[in-house]
Amino acid sequence: MIAGTPVLDLDDAASLEAADTGGALRSAASGGAQVRATAAAIGEDALARLAGLRPRSVVLVSGAGRATRAASLLVAALGDRAGLPVVPVAALPPWVGPLDVVLVSGDDAGDPRLLDAVDRALRRGAEVVVAAPIEGPLRAVTAGRAAVLAPRVQVLDHNRLLRYLAVGIAVLQAVDPTRSGTFVPDLTELADVLDAEALRAGPTNEMFRNPAKTLAARMHQRGIVLTGDSPAATQLAEHVAEVLLQSAGRVSTAVELAEAVAARSRMVEAAGESAPGFDPLFHDEELDGPVPVERIRVFVVSADADQAAARRRIAVFGGGGSSLVDADLVNAELDLLHTGLVDPSVPVPPRQEEPAPGTGGELEQLAVLAVRLEMAAAYLRLIGTRGIATDNQGQFGGNY
Repeated sequence: MIAGTPVLDLDDAASLEAADTGGALRSAASGGAQVRATAAAIGEDALARLAGLRPRSVVLVSGAGRATRAASLLVAALGDRAGLPVVPVAALPPWVGPLDVVLVSGDDAGDPRLLDAVDRALRRGAEVVVAAPIEGPLRAVTAGRAAVLAPRVQVLDHNRLLRYLAVGIAVLQAVDPTRSGTFVPDLTELADVLDAEALRAGPTNEMFRNPAKTLAARMHQRGIVLTGDSPAATQLAEHVAEVLLQSAGRVSTAVELAEAVAARSRMVEAAGESAPGFDPLFHDEELDGPVPVERIRVFVVSADADQAAARRRIAVFGGGGSSLVDADLVNAELDLLHTGLVDPSVPVPPRQEEPAPGTGGELEQLAVLAVRLEMAAAYLRLIGTRGIATDNQGQFGGNY
């Protein structure tokens, strides 16, 4: 075996599925299912008590894990376009009262912060929505006094971002339909797009037309720096860095794009110091052996409608993979996904002010990229595994 070759071939679907004893791929591909489950709960009037409310603010109280990251991403993506203050917090502020809606999200039904937030918000007369497992102490605190959006699709802890993002979208659509509701995607349509992305990134699709496998191959045996070209994209980059650590055991870092650009010369210098005579342009791993330095690749998450401008921002890193430090632009091709969802036999009526192909809303694009990057992390884990079973073997169901 050539040094540096993955244990498993990314295009060997049977081996990938056999090695996925913990259901990592199935879990990472379940973003659409989580969003659709939330949409189904809304269709069953889970948020009926919010109908007609025009609250002073929406307060997002989040426990540890993906709930906090989803709240930060939602606020960053909305910016100043929401029709009311949307406040992400770790504990309930003292000013919350009957004029506010409080969304309490988390994975742990016994988290004292969540219990305290639900209890105090209810006692102060606020409308409360709980997106957490309704069991144990949390069941006793809610006791039918709060709207409940309990998890319906079981996935690994690090793959729950889209569930919490969907809950936040649903609450904003219910209480602020005229402003926030116009800037967030419809949940059912979003679920369809996410499922299309998961199918496109499935193990049976070859790497040349599989964006998640391509990302995994680009990340393999590289130092990884993740960044975004907007506040919301940077939040997603930070989420992906955490997923890479939890899913694949890969240590990476997430920074703002300006910080990555400023650090480029230092990254090149640090890589070159370990092998002063190394020239990546003329190095052939099959003939010369393993690369004597850890090359770094910067992955720039982007939801910018102007992709030419996005590429100009990262031109300083060069490209082609021949340098010690280079960069890839990671963007969602929504035009391809939407095209696959359209029945060609049904004429599509013309719409006014149609967005440019491949643009879409920022939240929709970032949700698609979340599925792609989480699946890339799962592939990155599998191509280095030798089939050793994990502690949660079989927990999320057989093959992809």
